[in-house]
Amino acid sequence: MSLTAGIVGLPNVGKSTLFNAITKQHILAANYPFATIEPNVGMVNVPDKRVDFLEKLYNPKKTIYATFEFTDIAGLVEGASKGEGLGNKFLSHIREVDAICEVVRCFDNGNITHVNGNIDPVRDVDIINLELVFADLEFVENRLGKVGKKSRLSNDKEAMKEASLLEKIKEALLNNKAIRTLELTEEERKILKPFNFLTIKPIIYVANVDENEIATDNDYVKQLKEYAKKENSSVVVISAKIEEELSELTEEEKLEFLKDMGIEESGLDRLVKASYKLLGLSTYLTAGTDEVRAWTYKQGMKAPECAGIIHTDFEKGFIKAEIMSFEDLEKYGSELKARENGKMRLEGKDYVMQDGDICHFRFNV
Repeated sequence: MSLTAGIVGLPNVGKSTLFNAITKQHILAANYPFATIEPNVGMVNVPDKRVDFLEKLYNPKKTIYATFEFTDIAGLVEGASKGEGLGNKFLSHIREVDAICEVVRCFDNGNITHVNGNIDPVRDVDIINLELVFADLEFVENRLGKVGKKSRLSNDKEAMKEASLLEKIKEALLNNKAIRTLELTEEERKILKPFNFLTIKPIIYVANVDENEIATDNDYVKQLKEYAKKENSSVVVISAKIEEELSELTEEEKLEFLKDMGIEESGLDRLVKASYKLLGLSTYLTAGTDEVRAWTYKQGMKAPECAGIIHTDFEKGFIKAEIMSFEDLEKYGSELKARENGKMRLEGKDYVMQDGDICHFRFNV
């Protein structure tokens, strides 16, 4: 299951530095606008202590963590929806991602140019969010011109439903409200899905701070958190510079570095986990001497669908899923003891997979 988060923001806020740290790729991170033109894509492992535990328990030939894709998208400027800067190209790249990680500069540094001359996180976020609203509004108005006419002339019920919903969306956008802030039914979401609206995508704000301010919220971060709270979005505070330094260290050196700074986990680990959560993703596990592996699935998926993530034949010929929870395996220390204590169970086609389930699928094709 391939899902991707787009890293967006104004020019020179630390997007490419952050992307380098996440993916350990050495792309150009320069002190001028539009150093990134075409989007850079990188895969990262989702940190998971359960996988670490299973690796020690089974000593497998290979261990595979769940992965998440990040895309570094060119910096946006005011007027992008009208073609300013890299405008249309920027917006088309955002349409391709599942979630948005919006990097916001929350530090002062006279040596790093700010495209608007001074630091103001709320203004910067408003610039980007307004451009996304304008782009969606233009699409809605164009679509309404077509579907509205169809609903009036043919009395098409489906067209009437869509037109009514688009009018509701248009009103929200005219009031500078992102589509994601609206209460939408499942049916309405289904109608909107093919349009790939920009403001319907879930968002995380990434406050990029100076390395000396990572442990405490500065005034810029406080302003950003207040803004995010109004739309029920979350803020992850990181120092892209620190994260880039951490990316060059071994795991042991990284843990020591974080300990010295009084931080439990890196900002990148928190960002990856937050992105995972934002998209409603969970992990089930398979474990054995050949392979320990984490598999990504959408919360609410049933056992056969999850089996199909491994191979379509697993879903087609699904019989049962043999399952134990990670907590039970950790508690009893071995698969045998968990089984002896009645913690291994068989689940059928209607079983809704739970995060941390350790599975063995029975199927017949």
